[in-house]
Amino acid sequence: MSTPIVFDPYDYAFQEDPYPTYRRCRDEDPLHHNEDLDIWFLTRHADIQHALRVEGTYSNAMGVSIDKSAWGPDAHRVMSFLGMDPPRQKRLRSLVSKGFTPRRVTELAPRIRELTDHYLDQCLEMGSFDWIHDFAGKLPMDVISEMMGVPEADRTEIRRLADLVVHREPGVRDVPREGMEASLTLVVYYAEMVEERKKRPTADLTSALLTAEIDGDRLTDEEIIAFLFLMVVAGNETTTKLLGHALFHLSRHPEQHEKVFADPADPDGLVSPWIEETLRYDTSSQMLARHLLEDVELHGKVAPAGAKAVLVLGSANRDDRVFADPDRYDVFRDKDELGQLLSFGGGRHFCLGANLARLEAQIALGELVRRVKAIDVAHDDCRRVHSVNVRGFASVPVRMEVR
Repeated sequence: MSTPIVFDPYDYAFQEDPYPTYRRCRDEDPLHHNEDLDIWFLTRHADIQHALRVEGTYSNAMGVSIDKSAWGPDAHRVMSFLGMDPPRQKRLRSLVSKGFTPRRVTELAPRIRELTDHYLDQCLEMGSFDWIHDFAGKLPMDVISEMMGVPEADRTEIRRLADLVVHREPGVRDVPREGMEASLTLVVYYAEMVEERKKRPTADLTSALLTAEIDGDRLTDEEIIAFLFLMVVAGNETTTKLLGHALFHLSRHPEQHEKVFADPADPDGLVSPWIEETLRYDTSSQMLARHLLEDVELHGKVAPAGAKAVLVLGSANRDDRVFADPDRYDVFRDKDELGQLLSFGGGRHFCLGANLARLEAQIALGELVRRVKAIDVAHDDCRRVHSVNVRGFASVPVRMEVR
């Protein structure tokens, strides 16, 4: 007799390595019910892909967080359109997209390169440093902050608050008090920033959102504030974690590490597959909650209408029904397979910041390959962030050998 499956996303031991639990769920109980939390977990790629794309069953209107205090009809106040269904979601996302355009993202590339060089110069001068603290935690925050118009002097504090929003205390199955206070502080900060832009518009995203219009319809202040909050927590945190995972996992595979860093003249050759495989193998966004509007019957079980279901993206990306030898990290993985990853969600809620995250990672890791001969990560000393839905490192100590 096999032991019962224990799927507790709040458990620190689970957070250290959730993948064996995911595998058991996929194989033995792909619609798994945690009775204590009263949450249903979908873990197979096909089921999650369907849930992301089908309309009218898996609702976002209560938000995407597992935490009780973040779950409810007001979720959109901090989750923006992630906490909405059509037609509200379509309207808000369309308006936001007027300001957060592909062109605005593309035009950030030179500045991302400047910031990358700035932080890499400092890091490589030290030789030994913390990849998260000294580089990966700073670059995405600077990029998002410059885009939004957050002054340089405020960015360290904004990042500290964003970290508190996702951190979870042991034994606490909800947002801790510090996380709630940090959320409130961020909302007040962005409210003041919006007021300031109304008086003195600039060329930043906040000003663009204030003027965004479709057929006379405009964003309210509350809608702009919620989107800025979403950007700093989702956009910043997930890219930081992607950069941390990229170094951690590649450096555990010496042959792949050697090939990725082999040719400084063509660093982009393997950087893109390195990023995509990292997104697949250990994605930053592990879980997205949904509110069931009708019964969902899968694999001989029924999750009832009104229940909270969780789409486990981290499990979908390791499903051997889609990916060959899924627990192997392989930057040479087949491109068609990598095209199946669900790290950025799918359907109408596909991550609006996916292109920005990929651009930041491409520039940062490409520059690293150009300037560095080898990286040596102290794997045993790396510390993970304790969070329910965001997976990544708080600390990655590293030594680098300059070319």
